[in-house]
Amino acid sequence: MSKLRVALIFGGKSGEHEVSIVSAMSIYKALDKNKYDVTLVAIDKSGRWVLPDSKALLSQPANVRDLRIASKSQAVSLISYPSEMNLIPIEKNKPHPEGGLKFDVILPILHGTHGEDGTVQGLFELADIPYVGSGVLGSALCMDKDSAKRVMRDAGIPVVPFMAVRRREFSSNKKKIADEAIGKFGLPFFVKPSNMGSSVGVHKAKTAADVIPLLEDAFRYDTKILVERAVSARELEVAVLGNHDPEASVVGEIIPRHEFYSYEAKYIDENGADLKIPAENLPRGTEESARELAVRAFRELDCAGMARADFFLDKKTGELFLNELNTIPGFTSISMYPKLWEASGIPYPELLDRLIELALERHREREGLKTTYEPAT
Repeated sequence: MSKLRVALIFGGKSGEHEVSIVSAMSIYKALDKNKYDVTLVAIDKSGRWVLPDSKALLSQPANVRDLRIASKSQAVSLISYPSEMNLIPIEKNKPHPEGGLKFDVILPILHGTHGEDGTVQGLFELADIPYVGSGVLGSALCMDKDSAKRVMRDAGIPVVPFMAVRRREFSSNKKKIADEAIGKFGLPFFVKPSNMGSSVGVHKAKTAADVIPLLEDAFRYDTKILVERAVSARELEVAVLGNHDPEASVVGEIIPRHEFYSYEAKYIDENGADLKIPAENLPRGTEESARELAVRAFRELDCAGMARADFFLDKKTGELFLNELNTIPGFTSISMYPKLWEASGIPYPELLDRLIELALERHREREGLKTTYEPAT
């Protein structure tokens, strides 16, 4: 039986570029090379697609922010229509010896902007290549925290009270926006970019003097940001896997050693957080509620393949809030998504097999749709 040809795509023009590399290398090592012929495809910070040196990327520095994709790697492009050669060289006078590469499935591990927001998923749809994870709509909805929270709220899924602020309105009257946020939520409250993950640009505003500088910093990463009520909460996570009949994992808990689960706590400080899988001493019914809400949100937000649902459990009231769904969760050695499934009975290599199978299943289903109008008989 021939191997499935897998393109593992990572990097990207995103604040989560380095984290994506770490996730992809973890996946690369875990993929069964007896089943899969894996090609690494990196996107550097300028947006250039390249075929990188796997050995260089597997030798990772201690600090994730020092990761780099070599600029001398061969540049390639994805053709936006079905063809015999989907991935071809674009550098002049440097023909690829095989003329190009063709893949059976794409495994995109592109965290954040241009990777998790439906952008690259649209490219894969045009290229008619099966790919792991949610489609254009599900990816776009979940990436935009403002839109996702509105959909979940309308579906009766509890979310923390929030307000969205756009850069243009903030720039025109910074003090008015700051005063409105303080009046609505009091202090402290959280500030975060609407379209970003890995806690990039997330801050806790504690004093009135903090507010404008922290809003300005969040706007470095997005043109729309969220201000959210601060909740003294336990941070719970549930992994979801499937297409039409998604399953939820056991519930895990992140216990940050920093004030909150910041970028530094996730990726820089090796002792930044404790992970408890399964979560311990939850109030009665909390585990069942979290798993049920995770699956409901997965369906309401039109997700497919995989997602990680992040919850806040209010320590004072016992209320459970769904914070967000991540459609391309982290796959590093310390990431919760694969760890949650491992605790639920699905080891890392088998999880990757399942995700690839779900991608192929979804593509076969969509291939059966008519693209020419035929009157009903």
